[in-house]
Amino acid sequence: MGRRQAQPQRALPPVRGVAMVAAMSGTGKGPGQNAGKRLIVGLSGASGIVYGVRVLEALRGTGVETHLVMTKSAEVTLAYEMTAKVADIRALADVVHPVHDIGAAISSGSFRTEGMIIAPCSVRTMSEIAAGTTASLMTRAADVVLKERRRLVLLVRETPLHTGHLRTMTRLSEMGAIVAPPVPAFYQRPETVDDIVNQTVGRALDLFGFDLGLVKRWGEPAAAGGVGKPARKSGDA
Repeated sequence: MGRRQAQPQRALPPVRGVAMVAAMSGTGKGPGQNAGKRLIVGLSGASGIVYGVRVLEALRGTGVETHLVMTKSAEVTLAYEMTAKVADIRALADVVHPVHDIGAAISSGSFRTEGMIIAPCSVRTMSEIAAGTTASLMTRAADVVLKERRRLVLLVRETPLHTGHLRTMTRLSEMGAIVAPPVPAFYQRPETVDDIVNQTVGRALDLFGFDLGLVKRWGEPAAAGGVGKPARKSGDA
C-alpha cells in the first residue's frame, strides 16, 4: 500500500543548470478549487526528470493530492541530472507507491483520480502501456486510467523517432492517451531553462484543468501574465 509522507517545508537542492521554483503554492488556484482531487504522477527513467519534479512542486499546496510512482531507472536518472536525493522527491508527494506494489490503491479503477501524468515518459514505459503490459505499478496505473476513460498524459522524451515509435504513439492516441513530448515554446521569450520547464509543465497540467500560474499565454494581456501579439510594422507582408 502507498504510504503518506510528512511534508517538511524544505527547498530542494538546485538542479544542475536549472533553478528550482520556490514556494509554488503561492501561485495559481488555491486549495479551494482543487480540494479532493487526486493526480497520479509517474517518473520513468528517460532524461528530463526535472519535468516530473516540477509537476510535484507545482501541485504542492494546491489541494491536489499527488500519488507518486517512481521507477528504479528514474532513480538512476535523478542521480545524473539533479543534486536532489530520492527522499527529497518522495517528500514532495502526498502519497508514495512502490513501483512493485501491484495492489496499491491506484491499481484499481474504483480509486478515483483525475488521471495520470508520466513525466518524463521513456520509450519502454510508453511501449508497455501501448501493449497493455502491466508488469509494474507504473504501467498498471496507466492502464487503469485508460480503461476508466480518464486522462493519461505522456511526456515522451526521445528523439529522433523511428517508425515503431510513431506507430506506438498512434496506438496510444487511439486508446485515449495524450502524447505530449516536452517541446519548448519560444513565443514567451524564455530567459532561462527554468522558464522553459515551467511553460512545458504548465501546459501539461492545463490538460487536467489545473491552472497554476506557470503558463505565459499567447494573446492574453501582459498584466495577466500573457504574451501579446507583436504590433505589425508598416510594410510587413
